Amino acid sequence: MTTETNTAPKAEAPASRGWLREHSELGVSLMLLVLGVLVLTDALTMDVDITQRGPIGPKTVPIVVGIGLLVVAALLSLDVLRGGRGESETGEDIDLSEPSDWRTVLLLAGVFLGNAVLIGPLGFPISGALLFWGSAYALGSRHLHRDPLIAASLSLVTYFLFNNLLGVPLPGGPLMGVI
Repeated sequence: MTTETNTAPKAEAPASRGWLREHSELGVSLMLLVLGVLVLTDALTMDVDITQRGPIGPKTVPIVVGIGLLVVAALLSLDVLRGGRGESETGEDIDLSEPSDWRTVLLLAGVFLGNAVLIGPLGFPISGALLFWGSAYALGSRHLHRDPLIAASLSLVTYFLFNNLLGVPLPGGPLMGVI
């Protein structure tokens, strides 16, 4: 009695495809590398003769960030090639079977677009208040008396912080003479 064994070769996926799937984090490393090179190139080609006032100028932070991106890309690549793997996402308390909440997304997009359109003619204090109140409303807050007051306060505080303390001029709009 003879037993025949099936010696036909099994169809396997190409080895390179399996290796790439096991080392997919290298895609993140590549993205960080490209971003780091882009940031460094932009920082090193920046013209800063007029704005340079001391040893630390406008190039310093982009150069540090670009070098940091390159270092993180190299360390992540080294870790992945040594067998390190990212932890799989455990998720949040989200039911993935539920559809997306497009109403909220569209409301937030509309609020941000409205802020971009209104910041010029109305100024930051008013458009910022509309932005903060609209965002709170889009995200589910329905306190119609409290939310506008909080939004106006937050907008004015933000305006004063940027305009007076940080020296970043924001448009004041019609309230420019009042505040």
